[in-house]
Amino acid sequence: MSGLLTTASVLMCPHGGTVNAVSSNTRVNAAGAPAVRTSDTFLIAGCAFSTPAGPHPCVQVQWVSQDLRSQVMGDFTLSESSVGLCVAADQAPQVTVIISMTQPKVSGQ
Repeated sequence: MSGLLTTASVLMCPHGGTVNAVSSNTRVNAAGAPAVRTSDTFLIAGCAFSTPAGPHPCVQVQWVSQDLRSQVMGDFTLSESSVGLCVAADQAPQVTVIISMTQPKVSGQ
C-alpha cells in the first residue's frame, strides 16, 4: 500500500511546474484534506519547458494508472504508486508527474 494523494499532496512536473488538484470530493480524510480521484482536475502552473520552436509547458496531468481497490464517491483514488502524465495544451504527453508528498496516515491500493 502507498500513501494516498489528497488536495494537500505536493506534485510537480519535472520542469518546475506545480500541480494544483481541483476536486469535487467534499469528504475529508483523517489529515483534514479530501482524497483526489481520477475524475478530478490537475492543473500545472509555472512549467518552464521549451522546445526549439518555443515554449511548450505542461498544463495538466492525465492519470494512466490509479488505485484498483480504493474508491471515494464511486471513483478510484490516486496514490504515490499511481502514474500520471504531464501534458501540454495540445495534449502532447511530456513526462510523468513527480509525487513529492502524500497522506501517510491513509493508504490506497
